Amino acid sequence: MSEEQPDEPTEVDDLYALDPKAIQDPPQDFRGRLKFLGPGLILVGSVVGSGEIILTTTLGSMVGFSMLWFVLLSCWSKNIVQAELGRFVVSSGEPFLHAFNRLPGKFPALKGKKVSWFIYFWFIWLIPDLMISGGIYGGAGQAIHQAFPSLGSEWWTVFIAITACVITLSGTYRFLEKFMTTLVVAFTFLTVTCAILLQMTSYAITWNEVYGGMTVTFPAFAMIAALAMYGGTGVGTGEQMAYTYWCVEKGYARFAGPVDSSDDWVRRAKGWIKVMQTDVKLTMLLLTCATIPFYMLGSGVLYRLNARPNGLETISVLSNMYTETLGEWAFWIFLVGAFFVLFSTSVSGLGANTRIFADGMSVMGAIERNDYPTRVRILRYYAVIAPLITAIVYFQFQNPVWLLLVGHMFKTIKYPLIAGGTIYLRYKHLDPRLAPSWKSDLILWVCFATMIALASYIIYVKFIL
Repeated sequence: MSEEQPDEPTEVDDLYALDPKAIQDPPQDFRGRLKFLGPGLILVGSVVGSGEIILTTTLGSMVGFSMLWFVLLSCWSKNIVQAELGRFVVSSGEPFLHAFNRLPGKFPALKGKKVSWFIYFWFIWLIPDLMISGGIYGGAGQAIHQAFPSLGSEWWTVFIAITACVITLSGTYRFLEKFMTTLVVAFTFLTVTCAILLQMTSYAITWNEVYGGMTVTFPAFAMIAALAMYGGTGVGTGEQMAYTYWCVEKGYARFAGPVDSSDDWVRRAKGWIKVMQTDVKLTMLLLTCATIPFYMLGSGVLYRLNARPNGLETISVLSNMYTETLGEWAFWIFLVGAFFVLFSTSVSGLGANTRIFADGMSVMGAIERNDYPTRVRILRYYAVIAPLITAIVYFQFQNPVWLLLVGHMFKTIKYPLIAGGTIYLRYKHLDPRLAPSWKSDLILWVCFATMIALASYIIYVKFIL
């Protein structure tokens, strides 16, 4: 075992290939594992944005503190799926779409290939994903428009789309990791500060309100907003998919090496799975700390003001959470913070989606899996086309809240499919030597049942009732 572990992956031609030359022994203690964290931080950059600043605060403005329990459920119920997907990635080296192509039920694809039904499902589900991106880009565009009103928010959205495209095309994994971390930490710190200072104003939150928020209630009038919040906060379906690609590029699977029957491989794989699990736990902690203050501000300020974020007034209404707490001068801090958080979401989300789309083309047979240069070219094409489409979406609707509500409500239906697929991979294709404990299995099944219940409720209310 080497005495020193580098904190960056070994340089290789193909980040998705399990090259034996890239094998590394895992760190043996918590301090050593910290050096290899990173995929979760990119997720935080992607997740902490539209879901928290728009959807969570919108729900709080509608129901007050009564659904605090549901916000916590949203933060905590998805990470076990993220962790088990990460376990399979480390053990196999297969990112999400290649892994889910193992699901039974095959249909014809390109070049004589047959693919799982889920691959076509993923392709169709790009539509609500683009709606969500349109809401994110539009929210960032509105933030700039508040500061520079001479140009409409729709044109600022085009500018943001072009900028996100340029950053994605020129940025590397390491650049994205540091860039997103800096932006998100800064604005999250500001939001936590506002939530604390709220207690020194007339909007102070009482323990009775917090206690009442832990009582399970589900107001029918807030159903769409609540389910959209569930889809848009914590580790969403897009982030669960993206996490597998960031894990591969970070090197966890490469460091473990190609699967073999040796005890050394099992030892390395278990060690890198521990690193991945530490990354997942840190992600859950950061997302919870980032989400709850937004809900508190929405419930404590917007609900009492009877102010609802909507349409072209979304950003200006949200700014009340900061101006009512810190004073009018905080309006400009909010604009800057909101822009950078939403912008970081658009950049990190685009960076992940380009990788997923390129991998999807490989699974469909459009390119060979080991043709890394072609994979990179497709990634670059998607990085140009997708932002332009999202800008057009916002041009058409110009309502970030509506775009996010509809898009994330549809994404909530996808949760049980991903959780169910993860369970299938765990029992049918995971190396038995790396199987999780019975407690992890139990939590995974409980999360699956929860997601089934939520998706069934959406389908019943929207299409049957």
